[in-house]
Amino acid sequence: MYEHTDKVIDTMTDFIIDHSSAVPLHLQVEDMLRKLIEKPEYKDGGKLLPNEINMAKRLGVSRSTVRQATNKLVYESLLIRKKGVGTRVAKNNISTRLNKWTSFTHEMDEKGLPFKNYSIKVHMVVPDKEIQQLFGISKGEKILKMERLRGPESGPVVYFVSYFHPRTGLSMEDDFSKPLYETLERDHHIVASVSKEGISAILADAQLSKVLNVKAGDPILFRKRVVCDPGDRPFEYNLGYYRADRFTYTIDIERA
Repeated sequence: MYEHTDKVIDTMTDFIIDHSSAVPLHLQVEDMLRKLIEKPEYKDGGKLLPNEINMAKRLGVSRSTVRQATNKLVYESLLIRKKGVGTRVAKNNISTRLNKWTSFTHEMDEKGLPFKNYSIKVHMVVPDKEIQQLFGISKGEKILKMERLRGPESGPVVYFVSYFHPRTGLSMEDDFSKPLYETLERDHHIVASVSKEGISAILADAQLSKVLNVKAGDPILFRKRVVCDPGDRPFEYNLGYYRADRFTYTIDIERA
């Protein structure tokens, strides 16, 4: 984010951070960013967002607070950051805040399409820097990573990769063959409240072609999501890779 004009900073004059509020500063900045990117001048990547240093000064917060809020929107595929260029609003991405939480397993069951796990792999890993910042964990701290290959009896259609915040309490000893969010709520008192999602199309690389039994270069529906608790704290970072020839993602939107 390297645009320094006064005109850009003026777009933030309506936003005020309440330092006396119980709402964490990074969540207030995140909410501000969500409103900012709806402005016509920023939609579909029209202009660069204000740079982090200027934004931090304007709001009276630290640069790391702005970075944490920005990272959240980058993970949701609402923003695209390019080193040496800046940060823009992503084009044609979908973000949905669910009014009713439902797990993938329950969603498929409701449609009469029971899914099964073809494989489940669980590891303790050190995540990359961006996931560390998203979760607010220290460098070198290990977190649980789960990979699941799922589909109906006819074969796998989706490959999930999930990373979990340490506060979930999930460990290698949990039974991951059971519905994940039921396990989290029942055994770890973690309630999945909000799913913030970004959806795009990608081409299958060598790994995905092998996992999903498609040809390299075939289209794949890619969904990136951050799952949060009722306090809007992220606890799962999930990547979903769907066979485009076997899966359609639809969203019902009611007119306000």
